[in-house]
Amino acid sequence: LLLSLGLHHASIITGDSPGDFQFLYLGFLGTNLSMDETATITSNGLLELTNGTLDSKGHAFYPSPLHFRAPNGKVHSFSVTFVFGIRSSYLSMTRHGLAFVVAPNKNFSDALPNQYLGLTNFVKNNSTKNHFFAIELDTVQNVEFKDIDSNHVGIDINGLNSIKSYTAGYYDDISGSFHNLSLNSGNAMQVWVDYSGEAKQINVAIASLQMEKPARSLISTTYDLSPVIQESAYIGFSSSTDEVDSRHYVLGWSFS
Repeated sequence: LLLSLGLHHASIITGDSPGDFQFLYLGFLGTNLSMDETATITSNGLLELTNGTLDSKGHAFYPSPLHFRAPNGKVHSFSVTFVFGIRSSYLSMTRHGLAFVVAPNKNFSDALPNQYLGLTNFVKNNSTKNHFFAIELDTVQNVEFKDIDSNHVGIDINGLNSIKSYTAGYYDDISGSFHNLSLNSGNAMQVWVDYSGEAKQINVAIASLQMEKPARSLISTTYDLSPVIQESAYIGFSSSTDEVDSRHYVLGWSFS
């Protein structure tokens, strides 16, 4: 995880909707992300969402909203790639995780840390009024959310009860065998999130940083995001901790 990135390159193509808008962050020095709570940019260009403070949360968003709907009212296709790392002072013990999120606004002041990942709270969890889509990388098994294990990737719609999840890992392109990945290993890993507006298909893949995108997705499901993502929405990251001094990082990020 402690890569000497030292990079602060942001390549931005003008436009404000998926399809005619793209960005690439290889490190975050010099960027103008909108951050709150514990989120900050480190001296070597990492986006640090949580800094080890207990019972904390942090958010970082692209500062301007994007227009997600096509003229027919359906959500555009879009693709997201990001590199992340999770570590703490205790080997193989972190609490909790982080999530990529698309949300109608950047105000998560009423969201809770701990198992809520800074996204929602006990009252609002799973409310259709939330209008958020998230990909969670979770290192704790929370029975109240029906988590499958303590090391999983999940697709979240308006709450932390994932509509589909799977143990973190990837399928080998040659053998087809499944290889586990430990989210809290401290190693940098890459995530790919693709949504097809035409097919209403969500695909999520994860792999070690040095690997190419696996041919087979870890999670693939059909879900229409049009009732969820509003026409104008923000994209970014949310993370939280509880009684363990976890640190959650994003090392790079692209969107198109």
